[in-house]
Amino acid sequence: MQLQPPLLFHHFPYSSQMAPKIKTTFLVLGLSLLLLLQEAVSVDYGSALTKSLLYFEAQRSGKLPSNQRVSWRGDSALKDGSDVGVDLVGGYYDAGDNVKFGFPQAFTVTMLSWSVIDFGSKLSAKNELDNALAAIKWGTDYFIKAHPQANVLYAQVGDGDADHACWQRPEDMTTPRTTYKIDEKKPGSDLAGETAAAFAAASMAFRKSDPDYSSKLLDHAKQLFDFANSHQGTYQSSIPQAHFYSSSGFQDELVWAAAWLFRATNDKTYSDYLNDADTTGGPRTMFSWDDKYAGAQILIGKLVWEGKASNDGFLGGFKDDGEQFICNLVQKGDNNAKRTNAGALWWDSFNNLQYTTTALFLTLSYADSLSSAKTTLDCLFDDVSPDDLVSFARSQVDYILGKNPKGMSYMVGFGLSFPQKVHHRGASIVSIKQNKTHVTCQEGLDVWFNSQSPNPNVIEGAIVGGPDQGDNYTDSRSNFQQAEPATANSGPIVGVLARLA
Repeated sequence: MQLQPPLLFHHFPYSSQMAPKIKTTFLVLGLSLLLLLQEAVSVDYGSALTKSLLYFEAQRSGKLPSNQRVSWRGDSALKDGSDVGVDLVGGYYDAGDNVKFGFPQAFTVTMLSWSVIDFGSKLSAKNELDNALAAIKWGTDYFIKAHPQANVLYAQVGDGDADHACWQRPEDMTTPRTTYKIDEKKPGSDLAGETAAAFAAASMAFRKSDPDYSSKLLDHAKQLFDFANSHQGTYQSSIPQAHFYSSSGFQDELVWAAAWLFRATNDKTYSDYLNDADTTGGPRTMFSWDDKYAGAQILIGKLVWEGKASNDGFLGGFKDDGEQFICNLVQKGDNNAKRTNAGALWWDSFNNLQYTTTALFLTLSYADSLSSAKTTLDCLFDDVSPDDLVSFARSQVDYILGKNPKGMSYMVGFGLSFPQKVHHRGASIVSIKQNKTHVTCQEGLDVWFNSQSPNPNVIEGAIVGGPDQGDNYTDSRSNFQQAEPATANSGPIVGVLARLA
């Protein structure tokens, strides 16, 4: 938001009765100058990057490592998978609850991996590459356990309905840790496809630092893609308890997985699959854990610019649709993205920033491809340069990090003002390291959820759902639409911040 400069000098007749007005005038001027100074101060993207990776350590499930930096967390869910005789300890809790939902978790790992693939040198320059790889590996180690056979994938641990009726630290959980899976009889092409994409992308992220691990991840990716393609169906049809993250369809995940496998292997099998797809998805309005078309389109477009894919046929169609998506983001298309009153991208009143972070990642990733190709984005009403795309993304990130009408950073722990009552069980209850007294479901609700005090633990780096279309935000734990962070919000922001830092 561009602030208008205040009127610094104004000539007016003076009288003693005007003294209070003069004091008020100078107070207003002082506040205006303070806002201008805030606007002029550059945002510390490097610090935000560090915090964004810390967040994933706060979301860890299982036995925490000796180098765990988020000290208020403890070991949790150490018997996950015991009901089916499989070790499923580890992985991530998805948001402010204590369930391990495989679908958004896989998308998170895919985006973390893409961050390393495209911006690894930037992460390294900020001494964050090892932390990014650790965040990916915490997810992929779990997925390896969850994929014990070619056509079996454990999809979820925990009962979302029971968990959401309870407010406990993960270390205290008494809710059911029921395990759910997909297999040949109960398939889930969307879940298997997204997990295949995560494995394929992660294999590229680890190719230099750990070739053996990279090869293992790629084997899992190939098996899961074949499973997803040969046994088709939506995973919530097989697992009704997955309704918190229901999929709108699975064709996008099949395309997304094929695109990642093509990038990881350069195997014509996968480019042929893409060329034979039923649809390119058309120009999308969003990119999310549920709708992967825009991500696949941009990924394919990058391969075209790199000379690794043909611009003919369906591959060229994917590229064109992805470019329309970005044109609409920057208000140069025929179906431009909505904005808040202050100019921030806006899609939905429920966790809007999840769509912002993904959109900004695609914008910056594609800007770099255009820059390398020494070309511009050909939009309907104007050409857009790579520098213009970067400037656009920077302005949107600045809004998230505090340059907005409320002067609030929507990254927890960043800046002078940020959400204090984040909708997050672990952060809102006293750390088990400070008080080991068991917190029951009801006690958690009565004492901690309903407390008017700030959370006792600052969950640094978490991206909350964010403001509404009027740039308003209510800092309340009960306001889960705006105040709940999620791993799917933060996976893409790691790459975005690395690019800008």
